[in-house]
Formats: sequence, structure tokens, C-alpha cells
Amino acid sequence: MSKTAKIAENVRLHASGLVIAAALCGFSGQAMAADAPKPDDIVVTAQRANATHVENGGGAGVLGNKAAENLPFNLRSFDETLILNQQPRSLGEVLDNDPTVRTTYGYGNAAESFVIRGFELYGDDIGLNGLYGITPRQLIAPELFESVQVLNGASAFLNGAAPGGSGLGGSVNLLLKRAGNEPLNRVTLGYTSDSHFGGSFDVARRSSDGRWGIRVNGNYQDGNMSIKGEDRRTRVLGAGIDYDGGNLRVSLDLAYQQVRVDNLRPKVTINSATLPRVPKASANYAQDYTYTKLRDIFGMLNVEYDVADNVLLYAKGGARDGSEKGIYGGVRVNDAETGDGYVTALYVPRTDNNEAAEVGTRIKLGSQITHEFNIGASMNWQVNRNAFDFRYGTDFNGVPNNLYNPVQIPLPDSVFVGGNLDDPFPISRSTLWSVFASDTIGFWDDRILLTGGLRLQSIETKSYNAYNGGLLDSTYKDNAVTPVVGLVIKPVPGISLYANRIEALQPGSTAPLDVTNANEIFPPYKSTQYEVGGKAKIGPMFVGLALYQIKKPNAYSIDLTPDDGQDILTYGLFGLQRNRGVEFTVNGELAKGLRLISGLAINDAKQVHTGVAATEGKDAKGVPDWTANANLEWDTPMIPGLTLTGRVIYTGKQWVDAANTIRLPDWAVFNLGARYVLAAGDVPVTLRLNVDNVANKAYWASAFDTFATSVLQGQPRTFKASISADF
Repeated sequence: MSKTAKIAENVRLHASGLVIAAALCGFSGQAMAADAPKPDDIVVTAQRANATHVENGGGAGVLGNKAAENLPFNLRSFDETLILNQQPRSLGEVLDNDPTVRTTYGYGNAAESFVIRGFELYGDDIGLNGLYGITPRQLIAPELFESVQVLNGASAFLNGAAPGGSGLGGSVNLLLKRAGNEPLNRVTLGYTSDSHFGGSFDVARRSSDGRWGIRVNGNYQDGNMSIKGEDRRTRVLGAGIDYDGGNLRVSLDLAYQQVRVDNLRPKVTINSATLPRVPKASANYAQDYTYTKLRDIFGMLNVEYDVADNVLLYAKGGARDGSEKGIYGGVRVNDAETGDGYVTALYVPRTDNNEAAEVGTRIKLGSQITHEFNIGASMNWQVNRNAFDFRYGTDFNGVPNNLYNPVQIPLPDSVFVGGNLDDPFPISRSTLWSVFASDTIGFWDDRILLTGGLRLQSIETKSYNAYNGGLLDSTYKDNAVTPVVGLVIKPVPGISLYANRIEALQPGSTAPLDVTNANEIFPPYKSTQYEVGGKAKIGPMFVGLALYQIKKPNAYSIDLTPDDGQDILTYGLFGLQRNRGVEFTVNGELAKGLRLISGLAINDAKQVHTGVAATEGKDAKGVPDWTANANLEWDTPMIPGLTLTGRVIYTGKQWVDAANTIRLPDWAVFNLGARYVLAAGDVPVTLRLNVDNVANKAYWASAFDTFATSVLQGQPRTFKASISADF
């Protein structure tokens, strides 16, 4: 029996057992309880509990959990009902719901990254319960999390500098699942086209006195995806225990994730003057030898203690042990008309050992004029061990192939090896620490909130040479102060106006050897953001509007005295990328049973002072001129328990290259779905069916790439189905 057939048979057996168990539970419940709930009541309650919605506000870093109207920033949270209903296979599919975020991939490997306000957020720099470095990198399975929080804008004060140096335009923070007040016993079986099957469980309990809670959940998926030949397997297991003793609150989380992707359809590097036509939606030009295997074990401990009603002490710490390896594939097109080009391969084994901690206090004082002080410190340690084996064919020229008619070839010969492939030694060690302090002053019953704060951030990195046995190559250590100023004015109930000035922070670069200031180490780069906006709560609807500008310095080499007849280069921060934009979001219940998640973003990203005439004043590549989403859910009154869903995702035109000679056309995809709740005895059972990219549109989705001129093809039509029972 084939692997797919075995998976399908297991799913059929589990599904049969689930239906029988649901029926038995229902029958026994009716027999044993005279006051058992009515089926109609079960359906209505379950349908309401399954409603997808967005929470406005959430965790604002060191400022703590805040409602949106009290924050001088733009912050939204997508909860676990959205994850359960939409059946996403990665974090990127969750963030597809946000009109201000777009997803792209790394070069050749299964590594999601995200574009927010025109800047990249690496998967390495996704936060977990407020700490960096603990989340699995590259690909993140969403089943472990109860909330995905998106903060638009720079956040060096709120969260500290991201260790990977990304996140200039926004950050994402994940919250692990916690036990609620009601017991939970949920089993789910799922299917994704073409032959991807899976199952999950989610169990939660809280003690009779409400003090202790435990939640355990796991998920297993395996099989072929809708892209021809692309196979994914995901295994996750998470457990969280928490204690709430009133003044003392403690939680411990442990989690395991393993993801393997075979035949990932890679990005396409363009080495031609025109854009290649898009292959058919489900086409795959990956080589059979390509794969990515990721394994992460991670956990966190969090402690909070109320010294008094107005004084909170907190401490949290976490760690991650990560292992990954893969043969990554590259596809380059030299002739856009014929699709001729070549393919390459790169083998990379890698391990990561990261730890992070944060301690602080939050003090609230005053009555007429209030103060909320936040004072604390954070630490982050990261060790990366890796090696690489370039299999690029003779003289790094690659192996000839074709985008439209790919031919499977043997794994190319190795042409260059760096490091120890069997036992990689450290390539980099980094230590980041910071101390922070802020005060939010409230006037007029907190209808005016003024926040000011400073964070002193230190960044130290040690780089080791992969070519000489891992000897120390260079050391970088510097620090910077990143301030924040934020203002919130609430003139009338339900209306909140805000403004902020905040910075992002990146490690400084080192001057190359061919310049007059060779090996000069530059201080950390600061990108400065100015933002104004407003928020309005209109009944069950929430509307947000933001206008922003972010300036990011860029470093390159120039001849400071071009008229002296000598080509003498100096390296420095001579360039700038200036991103401006407008963001509009709206979510809530338009009418009873009719819910909306929607919005749009207008982006204007310019290259300034580039030192190159071909790129001066041009748009930044890979940044769409505008993006928009609209997601509707309707609980149909004519058929109790039935919810219909629809979503449109639109992405505007974007440049492929920095000189603005090749441009991607705009694109839009439509998703449709339905879910139906029924009662099997007293057990609510939910059936879900989603169809992504209904028209099976073939399109280039993204041109964002820091290192190459490349494009990423969008996902084909994908069917998703699942059945859940809450016992």
C-alpha cells in the first residue's frame, strides 16, 4: 500500500471512530442527564464560539497588554478561532488575513518572511510571549498558538532590537495556548489537496478552585500539497501549565515542532531584461533532491507577582534548541521567452541554541494625574553553528535547465565547502542586553495619555571563519539609546487619536577591504518612524487609520573626491530608504451574524541618495504600491449552524529590480468557504470546507528579496476540509 493510501486509510478509520464516539457520547449523555441541552442550543452556542474575529490591541512589549484605544500604535491580534476555521498550514497563511502584511520566502529554502510597511521581518525575529529567539525559525506551525499579534511600525523600545536585524516596519508576537475557564476536549481531522491528511487534539482543564490550569495540544499532518510533487510533514506537541494564586501567577510552556518539506517550489532568480511568464498554477520546477528538515524544542517560564494593587513584578525566560538541514534549490532564468537557465543546489546543516530573559516592574501612581512606570532589563543569547556545501556545477555556472520544462537531474557535484558538514562549529555568537524605563502620564481621567521612554541597547556579535576551522574572525560590540514618544487623545468615548515617534535598531556593518576605511565598524543603524492616526469603536465595529514615515539609512562605498582623477572609495552611511504610507483597517460585526475583517495599505517606498544614477529616486523593489483584504463571514439565518465565508486578497504592482525596469502586475485571489455545526447528542461537531484561490489563478506573488532579483509564484487552488468534535 502506498504512503498516501495508508494515510487516507488511517484518516478513514479515525473519522469513523470519531463519529461513533460522538454518537455514543451523545446517546449516553441523553440517557444519563434528564436536563441535557437541546440540540438547537448546542448548535447556536458552538456557532457563536467558532466565530472568527480580531482583537484590537494586545501585548505592546514592555508596556504590557493594552486595549487599542490606549495605545499610540497600531496593534491587532488574530485568535485561535481563525486558525481553527481557516486551517492554515503555516504562519504566513494566518497573516494573509492582514491587509498590511505580505508573505515571501527565502532563497531556495522553506523559510517564510514577511513584508510590513515595505521592510522585511525574518522568521527568526518572530516573538514568542514577548521574547525573541525562542520561536522556531524558517517555518512556524500555527496550531500551537492562541493568538498572533501584529504591531505595525518600528518597535526597538517596545520589544528591544530584533537579533536578526529585521522588523523595521513591524513585528509579530505569538502567544501559546492557555487553559480557559471551561474544559476543552477537541479532536480534529483534516485534509488539504491534493493528498495531505492530518489530525489534531486539544485538551484543557482548570481546577475546581480556578487556580491551576493545564492545556495540551498536538497536530500531525503529512502528504502532497496542491503544488505538484511538493510534500509536507508537520508534527507539533505543546503543553502549558499555569497557576493563578491571586497575587502570584506562574506559567510554564514546553513545545516541540518538526517540519519537513520535500520538493519545495523555489523562487525564480531573473537574469533577463524582461519578466518570465508565469507557469501554470500548480507547476513545480523544483528538483527531486531538494528538501528542508526543521526540528525545534522550545519553552518558557513566566512569573508575575503583585506586590500591591498598583505594583507588579515580573520575570520571564525561555530557550530554544533548533536543528535544521536541507538541500536547497536555486532556479535562474537567463531567457524569459524560452525559460532557459540553470539550477543549483546548496546543502546546509545548522543548529541553534538560544536563550532569552526579561525582568521588570510596572508601577501605577496618582489619581487626578496618573503615572504608569515600566522599568526593567532584557537579555538575549544566540549561538549559530552551520556549514555549507555549494553544488553549483562546474565553475559555479550551475546545470542547464528550463523553467517551463524542467528536467530532473542528479545532485550536482560539490564545488566549494565551508565548515564541517558532519559537526558544524559555531559561525556566530551574539549577546544583546538592554535596560529600559518609561512613564505614561494620564490626564483628564486618562483621556490624554503621554508616553515617554528610553531603552539602552547593547549588541555584541562574534563571527567565526568557516574556512579556517572556525577561528574567531571578528568581534563587534556597540550600544545605542532608542527613545519613544507617544501621545493618545480620546476627545469623546469611542474615538482615539494618536501619534508616535519611535525607532528601529540594527547592528552596524563593517567596511569592506577595498576602501580607505577598511574594517571600520559602524555603530548600530537607527531607522526613525513618525506616525499619526486614529481609532474609532462604532458599536461592534472597530476602525483604524494610520499615516507613517520611516527612514532607514543604507551603507555603500563612494568616491568622496570624484574630480581628482583617482578612484578612492570610502564606505559609509550615505544612502537612505524612505517609506511612507497609509493604512486603513476595519473589523467587527456589520450586522447580527455578519462579520468583517478588512482594510487596505498604500505604500510609497523610495531609494534616496543611492550613489547610483540608475536607482536614485526609484521605488524600492518588492514593495507593492497598495494592498487590500476583505474577509466576510455570514451565519445564515435560514439554515441554523451554517456559516458562509469569503475572502479577497489584492496586491498591487511591485518592482522586481532596484532600477525599476521589470515590474510585477497586480493580482487578486478569491477564497470561499463554509462551515456547519451539528449536534451529535450533546457533542457539537463542526464541518469545514475552504477553497483558496478559487479561480486557480497563476501569478507572481512577490518580488521582495534582499539578496537577489527574484520572484515568488503564488499558491494554486487549494481545497481544505476538516471535522472537529468538542466532547
